Amino acid sequence: MKNKKVILTGDRPSGQLHLGHFVGSLKNRVKLQKEYDTYIMIADAQALTDNFENPAKVKDNVLELALDYLAVGIDPTCAKIFIQSQIPELFELATYFLNLVSINRIGHNPTVKEECKSKGFEASVPAGFYLYPLFQVADIVGFNADLVPVGLDQAPMLELARDVVKKFNATYKTEILNMPEPLFGTAGRLSGVDGLAKMSKSLGNAIYLSDDSDVLKKKVRMMYTDPGHIKVEDPGKIEGNIVFEYLDVFCEDKAFVMGLKEHYQRGGLGDMKLKGHLLEVLESVISPIREKREQWKNETGEVQKIVSNGTNLARERARGLLSSVKKEMLIDYEEIIKIST
Repeated sequence: MKNKKVILTGDRPSGQLHLGHFVGSLKNRVKLQKEYDTYIMIADAQALTDNFENPAKVKDNVLELALDYLAVGIDPTCAKIFIQSQIPELFELATYFLNLVSINRIGHNPTVKEECKSKGFEASVPAGFYLYPLFQVADIVGFNADLVPVGLDQAPMLELARDVVKKFNATYKTEILNMPEPLFGTAGRLSGVDGLAKMSKSLGNAIYLSDDSDVLKKKVRMMYTDPGHIKVEDPGKIEGNIVFEYLDVFCEDKAFVMGLKEHYQRGGLGDMKLKGHLLEVLESVISPIREKREQWKNETGEVQKIVSNGTNLARERARGLLSSVKKEMLIDYEEIIKIST
């Protein structure tokens, strides 16, 4: 394990995980977990930055998120699933790192600007929400991560982490902090079933990994296709047709998809029949995940044990990193006082 590079990734426990998460990150995590020393964070503290008035929502989704991880194939013997708020060392690190960045530097993050605007915060933005990119930096550095899987919209956050690492190492004349590298996924954003935006919990246009067959069927039937394709014999457009976007992503038989596209474009292929093909494909993807999730749901004690063990291992690593940081900053004070742990 010592020779393996460290990956840090995770999600906010603010709702169920969906197919966008699956293609955007979860599949890749399963693939990489045996190759890397993997830490997967349930980012409950971050989720509280815009759910502070509803902490029950965050708490109720912690184990639900762990169930999703286990259902898609995260192996607890390879990856450590942990709860962010239970690693106090991360928050202490964030306190020290606040001295290494300016408010303007954080505010220039385009993701922060966009999210503040979408949430209507404007001048009344809570400090915790505004500063959460710095706390993400502490998460990354707290595990001395070598690699951080990110989407293009998260690249500014990783650049901030790299700036902090560079500033820390230069200020304290050390090289104890790894320079984290981005690990960009090959999958792009998955559109929501409405075809209007990316799949999102908040927009209500998502297909969840825990959706049962009836719910899945309803969501596929409401998918946006080609509004000009009124009659079966009418030629249809595949550009902007969400059904074909999903088939391209999830159907392994590319020749079959190509045949459907040709048929649809020349006419004679109805939307309901097309959606029927997609339903079969999505059911083959979600069904085994759904079944594994139900199995794990019946083993609540085991799931709790997995998260507890992962959190303890994560804290052990973060504690070691924090100790090294404090020594470099000359604030360990071991020669003066003995702190009980």
